[in-house]
Amino acid sequence: MEPIYLDHAATAPVHPDVIETMHVAMKDTFGNPSSVHHFGRKARKQLDEARRVAAVSIGANEKEITFTSGGTEADNLALIGVAYANKQKGNHIITTEIEHHAILHTAEYLEKQGFHVTYLPVNEQGQVSVADVEQALTDQTILVSIMMVNNETGMIQPIEEIGELLLTHQAYFHTDAVQAYGLLSLDVSKLGVDLLTTSAHKINGPKGIGFLYIKNGTRLEAIHYGGEQERKRRPGTENYPAILGFKKAIELVESEREKRSEAYISYKQLFVDTLKEHAIDFSINGSTNTVPAIVNISFPGTNVEALLMNFDLEGIAASSGSACTAGSVEPSHVLMAMYGEGNEKTTNSIRFSFGLANDQAQVKTAAETVAKIVARLNNK
Repeated sequence: MEPIYLDHAATAPVHPDVIETMHVAMKDTFGNPSSVHHFGRKARKQLDEARRVAAVSIGANEKEITFTSGGTEADNLALIGVAYANKQKGNHIITTEIEHHAILHTAEYLEKQGFHVTYLPVNEQGQVSVADVEQALTDQTILVSIMMVNNETGMIQPIEEIGELLLTHQAYFHTDAVQAYGLLSLDVSKLGVDLLTTSAHKINGPKGIGFLYIKNGTRLEAIHYGGEQERKRRPGTENYPAILGFKKAIELVESEREKRSEAYISYKQLFVDTLKEHAIDFSINGSTNTVPAIVNISFPGTNVEALLMNFDLEGIAASSGSACTAGSVEPSHVLMAMYGEGNEKTTNSIRFSFGLANDQAQVKTAAETVAKIVARLNNK
């Protein structure tokens, strides 16, 4: 059997049109965008157009887009940059227990620098409460950072409602939208966010490139030092080929979002229905209000290590959660927040995520293979 890739939430295959765009960029336009001569101006013009496309995709102004090396750097810049620039107004930051480690580890770093961080809980569906956000706010709160879509469960958070809550508060509002970008229609004005993180490789673009939306007027301190690129927010010669690849990926996903969403919804339903047909014991984690591309499934009587090893031997690529903790035997911090420490779901759950590498036949075959493996592990 040909290997089947069901781990698009970790990374997605690069679209052929993106590869071609980057190839042309590397071959034909090698000038430094900061140079004033013809070669530099040519690169600058195309870089500015890519920035405009990125801005339009979230309803922003092009001057509010800062290109980064990906989602992790964008998250670091958002949290550290805002914290340092606004510490005279307070030292309190609010986030959640289910954030990506790019947020959680940055928050832990800021705690060591004297900032106070509140980590909000979530309910059993994996959703944060707007009331909890409101209760946690103080006159010292300078930043709230809550992810839009959880990378392990696909659960959508109430970002727009939280944005409304923060309208009259001094705190800036950041959302890590890495798993939402390309799947959901985003408008930063409607969402009420001041900062928003994206990453290209989740939408069939290249790795090593992303952007941070920074609303005009947001006080943010650079965390790297060098040149004056990216409006002095992120120094260093721009990764021009990757940025153009990102632009192409954005254009593709914007034109195909509805079509892709319908396909992923059908894949998820087919996958779950096929498991049911084989009468194996399973339950879905965070089963309501999730994005089409992600489903997180608990298989009672099994464990993550045995499942993933057997899946891989049969050619099925899936994940126990965040790719950043791949190989770790520790329980999922997201599922622990949802169900409590010691709950068996924290060690027997697998994330399956769908994308352009899939079709109906693949998904059906993968689900049948998963069902067979689970039944064997449970000695049925």
